[in-house]
Amino acid sequence: MQRFSRRTAHALVALLTVVGLVLGGCTQAPDVFRNSPVQAPSAEATSPAEAPAPPQILRQAGDITEAPSQELLARIYEEALPSVVNIQVKSQATGPFGTPGLAQGEGTGWIWDEEGYIVTNNHVVENAVEVLVNFYNGLWAPAEVVATDPQADLAVLRVEPPEGMELRPLRLAQAPVKVGYYVVALGSPFGLDGSMTLGIVSALGRSFAVGRTAGTRYALPDIIQTDAAINPGNSGGPLLNLDGQVVGVNFAINSPVRANSGVGFAIPASIVGKIVPALIQEGFYRYPFLGIAGTTITADVAQQEEIPPNVLGVYVARVVPGGPSDKAGVRPGDIIVAIDETPVRSFEDLISYLIEETRPGDPVVLKVLRRGRERTLQVTLGERPREEAGEPQAGRISAAQAIQIAMDAVEGAGIDREEILGVSVERGDPRDPPTWVVTVTTRSREATVVVDAESGEVLDLEIASR
Repeated sequence: MQRFSRRTAHALVALLTVVGLVLGGCTQAPDVFRNSPVQAPSAEATSPAEAPAPPQILRQAGDITEAPSQELLARIYEEALPSVVNIQVKSQATGPFGTPGLAQGEGTGWIWDEEGYIVTNNHVVENAVEVLVNFYNGLWAPAEVVATDPQADLAVLRVEPPEGMELRPLRLAQAPVKVGYYVVALGSPFGLDGSMTLGIVSALGRSFAVGRTAGTRYALPDIIQTDAAINPGNSGGPLLNLDGQVVGVNFAINSPVRANSGVGFAIPASIVGKIVPALIQEGFYRYPFLGIAGTTITADVAQQEEIPPNVLGVYVARVVPGGPSDKAGVRPGDIIVAIDETPVRSFEDLISYLIEETRPGDPVVLKVLRRGRERTLQVTLGERPREEAGEPQAGRISAAQAIQIAMDAVEGAGIDREEILGVSVERGDPRDPPTWVVTVTTRSREATVVVDAESGEVLDLEIASR
């Protein structure tokens, strides 16, 4: 194994602005069509629950927490596979010296309705110039990027299916999952179409900081954590319950080696069900905006800010000038302990309530502690600023530029460009300074290149035998 490293240690303290959703990605990704025309769908096209459903999958296990039988898993696969697609993406790439070219990437998607709408991750089709959808039966069709939402890492495509082919939509699960429930992931890990993995829901209520608008980062709440194997290429694919219904959209992994380590993440069906219909109908989703930056109170935060021990809530670090909270009298240093009588013990509690229970324009009542005294403040929620088209998602360096930088780096390390069989790109760990992780594959070797998304510097280059 060869290794070339220039990474230095970073200390990063991130304050998340309470407003909406966010994300990071786990799959390959070139760049996005944000301004594609949105075609007005029929009412039937806005929700998979309203579309004709595939045959219902019957559970053999008496309880959802019982180990599923082999026959049940085989039926889930047979029924769901026709609804899952492989997505091939080409994007216009520009190297650091302006050299033009094309970058290639891929991911997974699933059929939303019979009108041809397909759901995937935003980072799968980010800055795409050409998108091709491959169906389970070997047929394919070009796809239009209808709308994207970087803050939820969701995107909607539309295809005209091949002649004679019937689209079979998946249905969103109406009941929430619980920790310990069995789940199934379908997708194209490492480009291997039609792959299925089994696991359980290993945690709920995670949040991810991704997305950036005017320098502000947002958080995506209620993320599902699963130990079902999710790898690069699974992004955008469905996470299913034992009824074959979608409980989440796979979008990220937590792994230093970019392969399954038992910690994968999915966007919950409750959020998908809000955002996807809005993307189809309007081209964007209207997020509620509270207008603060804050963090969960931990022992360290309490000590730093001189908060009494075991006071739980959200510490308000900054209030957006002229924003909804500022107008309502919220001040830096306040501790939010409840919203509309719902207890707030963490930052995740607050953003989850905002996304799941409110809309722009709604009044909410915040209960805050200020210098030890409780106050009640009424805030009229605004609408979160939308991300501008073309704004970098991980930093100043786009995914396509990161690919070109990585290609130059591996060539300098002894890999001939003619040997290269495939290239993929994904965001780095969202908890670190923004980076791109580019994987370059040949017949005998695989190179992993970490590129600083702000400067374009190659932070790490590792070449391993396959």
